[in-house]
Amino acid sequence: MIEAAVKRGILVSVIVLIACILGLVASVNIPVQMIPDLEVRTITVQTGWPGATPQDVEKEILIEQERYLRSLPNLKRMISSSEMGSASIALEFPFGVDANEALIRVSNALSQVPSYPENVDQPRLFSSSFSSNAFMFFGLSPLEGNPMQLDVDMLRDFADDFIRPRMESVPGISQVDVRGGSARQIQIKVDTTRLAQRGISLSQVRDAIRMRNADSSAGDLESGSSRYLLRVVGRFEDLSQLENLIVDRSNNANLYLKDVAQVTLDHFESRGVSYSNGERNLTMSVRRESGSNVIDIKAALLPLVEEINQTLLVQNGLTLRLFSDDVQYVSASLKNVWINLGLGAILATLVMFYFLRSGRSTLIAVIGIPICTIAAFLALLAFGRTINVISLAGVAFAIGMTVDNTIVVLESILQFRKKGLSRYQAAVDGVREVWPAVLASTATTVLVFAPILFIAQEAGQLYSDIAIAISGAIIASMLVAIFVVPAAMANIGKQSNTSSKTLVLSHKWMRLVDVFCKTKKRARILSTGFIVIILGSAYILMPAAEYLPEGEEPKAFSLMFAPPDYNLSEMEKIGDELRAYFKDYLNASPDAFENGETNMPPLAYYNMSVSIGRIWFLSAPTNPQYIGEMMDAITEKFRSFENMRAFSSRGSIISSNDGGTRAVAVDLAGNNLSDLYRAAQAVYSQAEIVFDNPQLNSDPSSLTLEQPLIEIRPRWQRLAELGISNRDFGYSVASMSDGAYVDEFILNDDKIDIFMFSNAGNKQTIEALASSPMVTPDGNIIPLNAIADLLESKNSNSVRRVDGKRTVSVYIIPPRDVALETAQAVVRNELLPVLWQQGSIAQGINVSISGAADQLEATQASLSSNFLIAIVLCFLLLVAIFTHWRYPLFILATVPLGMAGGLLGLNLINAVNAGLHTIGLGGAHQPFDMITMLGFLILLGTVVNNPILIVDQTRRFLDQGESVHKAVRGAVEKRLKPILMSTATTIFGLAPLVLLPGEGTELYRGVGIIVLCGIFVSTLLSLTFLPALLTSLLREQNSQAPR
Repeated sequence: MIEAAVKRGILVSVIVLIACILGLVASVNIPVQMIPDLEVRTITVQTGWPGATPQDVEKEILIEQERYLRSLPNLKRMISSSEMGSASIALEFPFGVDANEALIRVSNALSQVPSYPENVDQPRLFSSSFSSNAFMFFGLSPLEGNPMQLDVDMLRDFADDFIRPRMESVPGISQVDVRGGSARQIQIKVDTTRLAQRGISLSQVRDAIRMRNADSSAGDLESGSSRYLLRVVGRFEDLSQLENLIVDRSNNANLYLKDVAQVTLDHFESRGVSYSNGERNLTMSVRRESGSNVIDIKAALLPLVEEINQTLLVQNGLTLRLFSDDVQYVSASLKNVWINLGLGAILATLVMFYFLRSGRSTLIAVIGIPICTIAAFLALLAFGRTINVISLAGVAFAIGMTVDNTIVVLESILQFRKKGLSRYQAAVDGVREVWPAVLASTATTVLVFAPILFIAQEAGQLYSDIAIAISGAIIASMLVAIFVVPAAMANIGKQSNTSSKTLVLSHKWMRLVDVFCKTKKRARILSTGFIVIILGSAYILMPAAEYLPEGEEPKAFSLMFAPPDYNLSEMEKIGDELRAYFKDYLNASPDAFENGETNMPPLAYYNMSVSIGRIWFLSAPTNPQYIGEMMDAITEKFRSFENMRAFSSRGSIISSNDGGTRAVAVDLAGNNLSDLYRAAQAVYSQAEIVFDNPQLNSDPSSLTLEQPLIEIRPRWQRLAELGISNRDFGYSVASMSDGAYVDEFILNDDKIDIFMFSNAGNKQTIEALASSPMVTPDGNIIPLNAIADLLESKNSNSVRRVDGKRTVSVYIIPPRDVALETAQAVVRNELLPVLWQQGSIAQGINVSISGAADQLEATQASLSSNFLIAIVLCFLLLVAIFTHWRYPLFILATVPLGMAGGLLGLNLINAVNAGLHTIGLGGAHQPFDMITMLGFLILLGTVVNNPILIVDQTRRFLDQGESVHKAVRGAVEKRLKPILMSTATTIFGLAPLVLLPGEGTELYRGVGIIVLCGIFVSTLLSLTFLPALLTSLLREQNSQAPR
């Protein structure tokens, strides 16, 4: 085949061009996004029950649903929470579980729940992963000055009915969430005194509405030649029909609903308000479908939003504005990778020209770069992957690696030309000599990625894109080296005796090799010294591990948590103060901040959501460099309010925006909420002692039983005497306080809930509630406090359960200079033992550590085992290629030393960056995270390439009868130039990825540092340590058993 390719150069060229054209066309269809699609592992069940307390939600909904959900196959963890009016259950499944099948099983399990209380909404199911987080945020608000005097709270249904469906019609958008405002509600405000005077109870009014508000079918009727459908129309068609409902008829007189109640179309009680740059609005967040192109989504959505503004919103006094999106970060990150990829290719080409000093040879050497790049994209397309920062980084990593095989073949052909062979014969013989080494290096590079398929954690899912891109490029580079390069060398250019120029460094380096390999004793001492010094240094300097790179955007998510007795009015007062405070910093001049007059940098924008007990704040500085200072200033401002807790974290495209990849979660499980809260507060306080200014959060956010609660305890004997049922009593109390559900009203195909209130609406006071009149079945009137006791107490404003047990979790995000692995050890070995010793954690409380710390341990274990598998596979492959058991051991002996070199390089670069940061020249610390560790797998497949060349050539010389010393020396001398060329091209190809900062580089910089430094150290070892090792061991074996 090699001879055929060399003879038919035109045919080879045509095949390559066809493949490139088809590859370019195919690559255009690959979706573009920020990170790879992550596997869905969490299914969330949400159930609404308006007006229900957390305690009732737990008893009536959570416990019932948990009973059927806990037996789901493969269920790893079940986290439940109940708050006012809602229940939520998050079901976590192991990696690898089919999400669609799990959704079906969850739905089937929920269908077995026998019944729910009246007015409980149908449970809703959601599946989620980090990669499906919202990536665009819009604000719907009145036009400037609010010329139509619109009530923002009433815009929720308008947004749901007219704006959200149009936005969701854009290809690639899976869901648009609307935050803020309230759904429409028909409110019946009953004058309880007048109603009681007529001897009618609230339950009777409810029953009268329900009996009337129903349509029924009566079949069909044939009359003459026609068939008529019969339908009894009973549903209310407008509010006037509801007002004219006959509630009661006595003494030949009708009592209409309007006689005892006021009927209005309003909205549910507002549970929160949101602001964009200080102006009231509704927030609409956009989520994408798996595999969709976020850049295309934005390009299609923005014109649609402009059209909605012009054709729908302007005449209604509204405007829809984009105030934050991740697409800018995605675009900037992808741009950085493309620039780095291009720079790497240019630098690799210049390095090739420096070594070859021939334009023709350089052109032939680098012709494979675009071919292999296209092959990488084809591999991504074939495996259903996307173009993202991670996969593009894999393509960029492959730039330098793809020319390795070409260099080996090219240098071999040039050496045969130097011997006087013709171009055709030199091309054929040159490939024949080195193709086993090329196959071995390619196979090992590709094979070491196979264990990644067994790394199920997020790190493996993220890294698989790099593996696919590099494997596709490397396989293509082997084909290019074996078939395209010899054909080009034989057919391009004039017939000449072009020869490989000898390196000036060659003679000096060979003298150094002679020093290393002069005697068996010296070779053994030096090889042992290499092992001890390098591995020992790496062990001492081994940094503590992080979980995943944070992929941080220049924006921050901040939270303020209030004590549980704060109502919405109090939170709005705080929100108003914050609006007035931040108004001065919106797009302000940076002079005051830079001169130290204020600690708050200018803000580009902010979005604030105020709800009961919590304020959510999204912001970005005008200068991304001030993101840390902005977070500190916001946290300090939030904590300046009395009894408030605050938490801030940077926006992340690779995890949840709550410090998820750096959080150590301390889970406290038990039955007594009071003991759990005391223990959680102790963990919270102790964390502030053992860590320097950590970010702390908890779930539930309030760690006290200070939520005011009125328990209405009926006097059961008295109710029995009066003939009042428990159901009717509870309904009447709900109607006279926060409102009670009556029925549904269909308006323009929309279902609107009908709720009944007292004439005080939802502004009822405790005193007025206590004296509210109750109507007995015989028509008598009696005040509420005459048949029930109103007891004031305190309880929790939310209840959280993990695997069926009440649980409180405290999330500890350590400072930046403390790695997650170190923080986990501190929590486990210092923080918790102190609390146990002090008795702060009561008996019966089960303590465990979860969160990112738990994922870190699982990923480390998976990486370690799969790395061992990769080494074994690599060894067996080399044995098969070399048909020898001993030579592969020499090759693999350089692997741990090359990896140690990667670790040393990581420490060195971090030390340099720390020095630059000290003198104000920037410099970013590169954590030793799981993605960085995966660089070792790349090293396993790349650091063996140079040893393969030397060992293979040594074997050839030994087979020709050379002595061990001459064989080793000759192998190093013959392969010195291709080794240095391939190393230089790889290093310069990787250098832009490692050295140039920018958006998104934090995701792959660590891998680049490990690979670059590991290859550099491995090259030095291949030309020093390996010859000494071969000289020592091969002599020893020869002395025992002559060849």
